[in-house]
Amino acid sequence: MSKASSYTSDWSTSGSDTGMSQYDSSGGGGTSEPAEYIAPCVANQEEKAVARSKFLFFLVLLLAVSGATTATYLLMESVEQNDFEAAFAGLGSEVSTVAGNKADQIYSALDAFSTFISSEAEADPNTRWPFVLVRNFSMKARKIAELVGLSNPEFAFMPIVHEDDREGWGSFAMESAPVYYQESLDNEGSNYTTVEKLMNITVPFLYTHARDENSTFTGPIEIQRPGPVLPFWQSYPLWFAVEGLMFNGFDMLEFPEIANQLPTTNLTLYASTTFLQLEDERPGAKEGDVIVDSQIMQPIVENGKLVGVLILKLPWMEFFQKLYVDGLTDTIAVIRSNCNIGIGSYFNNTNQLSYLINSTSADFLGQLDAHDQKYDDLVVSRVILEVDVDESELPEEVCVPTLTLDLYPTEELEASFQTSKPMLYTVVVVAIFFFTSLVFVLYDYFVGRRQRKFMARIKRQDQIVSNVFPAAIRDRLYKYEQKGSQHDDLLDPLGARAAGAGGAPLADLFLETTVVFADIAGFTAWSSAREPAQIFVLLETIYGAFDKHAYRHSVFKVETVGDCYVAVAGLPEPDKDHAMSVCRFARDCLQTMKDTTLKLEVSLGPDTSELELRVGVHSGQVTAGVLRGERSRFQLFGDTMNTAARMESTSACNRIQVSQVTADLLKASGFSAWIAPRKSKIIVKGKGEMQTYWLKTKGTKGLKPSKSKGALPTLAETLEMSDSSDRTTLVHAEDNFDLDNVKTMTKTERLVEWNVEVLSPLLQQIVASRAGDAVPIDPSLSNKEAIIGKGKTVLEEFVPIIPLKRFDAAELSKRRNTMAIDIDEEAKTQLRNYLTNVASMYRNNPFHNFEHASHVTASVKKLLTRIVNVDHGNGLTTSSDELNLVDMAGHSYGITSDPLTQFSVVFSAVIHDLDHPGVPNAQLVKENTRNAQIFKKSVAEQNSVELAWAMLMGEEYKALRACIYHTEDDLRRFRQLVVNTVMATDIVDKELQALRKARWETAFQETPIQEADGLASDDCKATIVIEHLIQASDVSHSMQHWHIYKSWNEKFFMECYAAYKAGRADSDPSKNWYRGEIGFFDFYVIPLAKKLDNCGVFGVSSHEYLSYAQSNRDEWAREGERLIKEYLARYEETIIATQLRT
Repeated sequence: MSKASSYTSDWSTSGSDTGMSQYDSSGGGGTSEPAEYIAPCVANQEEKAVARSKFLFFLVLLLAVSGATTATYLLMESVEQNDFEAAFAGLGSEVSTVAGNKADQIYSALDAFSTFISSEAEADPNTRWPFVLVRNFSMKARKIAELVGLSNPEFAFMPIVHEDDREGWGSFAMESAPVYYQESLDNEGSNYTTVEKLMNITVPFLYTHARDENSTFTGPIEIQRPGPVLPFWQSYPLWFAVEGLMFNGFDMLEFPEIANQLPTTNLTLYASTTFLQLEDERPGAKEGDVIVDSQIMQPIVENGKLVGVLILKLPWMEFFQKLYVDGLTDTIAVIRSNCNIGIGSYFNNTNQLSYLINSTSADFLGQLDAHDQKYDDLVVSRVILEVDVDESELPEEVCVPTLTLDLYPTEELEASFQTSKPMLYTVVVVAIFFFTSLVFVLYDYFVGRRQRKFMARIKRQDQIVSNVFPAAIRDRLYKYEQKGSQHDDLLDPLGARAAGAGGAPLADLFLETTVVFADIAGFTAWSSAREPAQIFVLLETIYGAFDKHAYRHSVFKVETVGDCYVAVAGLPEPDKDHAMSVCRFARDCLQTMKDTTLKLEVSLGPDTSELELRVGVHSGQVTAGVLRGERSRFQLFGDTMNTAARMESTSACNRIQVSQVTADLLKASGFSAWIAPRKSKIIVKGKGEMQTYWLKTKGTKGLKPSKSKGALPTLAETLEMSDSSDRTTLVHAEDNFDLDNVKTMTKTERLVEWNVEVLSPLLQQIVASRAGDAVPIDPSLSNKEAIIGKGKTVLEEFVPIIPLKRFDAAELSKRRNTMAIDIDEEAKTQLRNYLTNVASMYRNNPFHNFEHASHVTASVKKLLTRIVNVDHGNGLTTSSDELNLVDMAGHSYGITSDPLTQFSVVFSAVIHDLDHPGVPNAQLVKENTRNAQIFKKSVAEQNSVELAWAMLMGEEYKALRACIYHTEDDLRRFRQLVVNTVMATDIVDKELQALRKARWETAFQETPIQEADGLASDDCKATIVIEHLIQASDVSHSMQHWHIYKSWNEKFFMECYAAYKAGRADSDPSKNWYRGEIGFFDFYVIPLAKKLDNCGVFGVSSHEYLSYAQSNRDEWAREGERLIKEYLARYEETIIATQLRT
């Protein structure tokens, strides 16, 4: 299809006539300004509106200041209040949770202790209730106290003694008391008394105190009342009674708090709680001051009956002091009970206690609710004791106590959240309004200047619109807006539909124009072997230069269609010399194309300079206008566009073909010397035969002659580079290579510079990986360099597995931005000198030459880049910050972990065919050359390694070697990588190929073998992948665009055929070349591409290589026999031409 397929139809006659009726009919397309057109300006009445707005502004500003300051102050106060409430809610929740857990822990510990006592008594067949002695009671009680975090606990064990057991109890108590006393004294470490002394004051029966009418103690008396007795038995610590008697045996039911609590415990068989009024004995307490603790009664049950109780006195102040909640301060804790459980005159039949708690202290505030009622809404509640019984089954007089902890903030706590921020923010708001007022005062001064700038900008925009659209179209756009269109944007799709319903199309007919089409020849093949970023670097650079020429010559750029640049002269403004303007423009573009591609070759790869421009020019009338709708733009239609496109498609590379019409215009203007008639007429679709002309160019001698139609593409269609440094490299190249220098460079010199640009970033990464490590160069390294590889052939150095450097995330991170680190200038100079010498050591073979080595290098670099970027997707840009370094290293089996590995592989690609004689290894062995006598097999490959390595070890490359490696390990790994990589290019050696095939199948089989076998390791996979990478790159021309394959296939044929003609081959390659290439594809190239695809390392490139390989195989099957005949004919032509020159 023609590149002008979008220009195949004209505007309708009615539309064109409608558009033309409003303008001058001279054909210029808008040469005069319509009467309705008014230049953009600011009306005078707008100034009065501005003056009125000033007064309103000051009035509104005054009101706004008052409202804003008040609102700001109230808002900030509200924020602080919300912060306070949220903070207390969190703090209260934490405190209540900790307190509840602590209470649960205490009750659970008591329940476990009582269960233990009951179980131990039941397990002893010689024990029955109430005759129970808890051995080591003091030690067990102390451990429970430590468990629940009580420093001074008071425990007591009291069995229930019924009437028929009273007599026996006295004897049991007197027999067991010595044991109990001794255990208590031992555990408590008491040395102030003895068991004998305690026994002397122990009462041998259940007793109470006898008192006279004056309440004076007269001695113990035996219990005579009927019913059970609750004697005090064991305690921790050991209790002594007043009146000089031990408490053991005293009936605890004499105490009201015990007598009132026991029935509830007996009925529920759950723990119950009582508030106890105690004298405050803390330091600083006044006489008569009291504190309140709780007495917890835990039932001891056997067979569902109450047989005894455990008593624990819980000091609430210690309880709160040991909550240990960070940030706890100035909080009111209120303990509430649903029952009136207070004992003592202090309580006055109330059921609540208040404490002021902090993180490490607590103060008793009294038997009351001491919180401030304004904080009722902020209360945080938690039940800390709740007995799960059905109270409906209990007597009405029995109340089962439930304890609730309520937490409230205090004014002191709230004050800690109040700051000066409300006032500060208010002051800031006032300052902002003051500043706003100041700005407004200055408004009058600046408004005039602003309006002048605005008008200047409007004029510039008007000029831009005039350049984009013809003047007539521009005028209609302005007039349409002034009439008050219902659409904000005339070019909007909605506006287009409205105009289509009744408005005239925005179009015009330009009678005198010249259109130019300029197409980049070879671009399709060139771009197929490159990354997207490289393609855009090329197009942006070239088209940017063309745009400058268009501006200088008053040529209007219409658009770019793919790689075709379309421009026109004679619109938007009429130009009587439109044909000359376009011709001058085309000549400049042709020269610029050559200069620019030469300059870009250093950064975009060899043979970028081989890209050429094919130009076609035709003159005539065009219909131009705005095609309204999505992506509206100015477009041209008509036969002139089609003919100009045909002029370009039938032109020749580096030539400008003009039509007869354009030629006549040049002749009429006196420029007939600019053109020369084409020798033969061309056939134009829809036109028949046409006589055309070549436009003579200013730099004809400097431009290459155009290729014949059958000429083969060059390396410009083959090279592939990484996209990671295109734009950076482009700038670097422009900074270091001016156009004059590039023009004087030979092809080989440009190839050397390109290889320098490829290898330098890899050297930068090696240096960056050592940055900050301060690893000195091994002083004995020169000795190691002198002996490495000595005593054995290169092939004997080959190893199945190369141990690569292990993944180091820190090191890999340092290489993310290598632009911050540059290699030593001396090292870079040595790199350039080394590559220059390498290039000079390549023989002038048609195929195995330095150009082919660069082609292989480009493929290697591309595949390595795909390994690095495989996780980035296929976007135009990637950011190193998006890399998951660990995943990347694992995905590539460690290849990307070590920059030395990447450098070694690329380095090997550069030197792999060094000094190649142009004949296969088998022929060298047959001829028994000196190298064949030394190496026996893989002769050319081993020779390349030996020569390249020997040259690199020269004293003149010391700085370069220092960049590559610092240690002996790095040296040996570098050497081994070079050996393995270069030896992998010998694909004819059946033994080596069989070994590689077996290792590949073993390492990448569906069920990997165990690591112990040594073949499923990352090092093994990495070694195999590197070998197949260089093999694929060595024949990458067969896995790229058809034209690329055809070009290199011919070169290889020429090399083989020349060897045959020189007597260095047994058979004529042309006889079996067709079938041999098919076999080469079927049994090597396509299987190799499938391996690359299956290993999953190279991303989309492996799919691309496989697709091209299969496509080229099919194309060769169709065209191969014909091409071989062309190869032979061109070979004979070359021989004849050579003979004529000599």
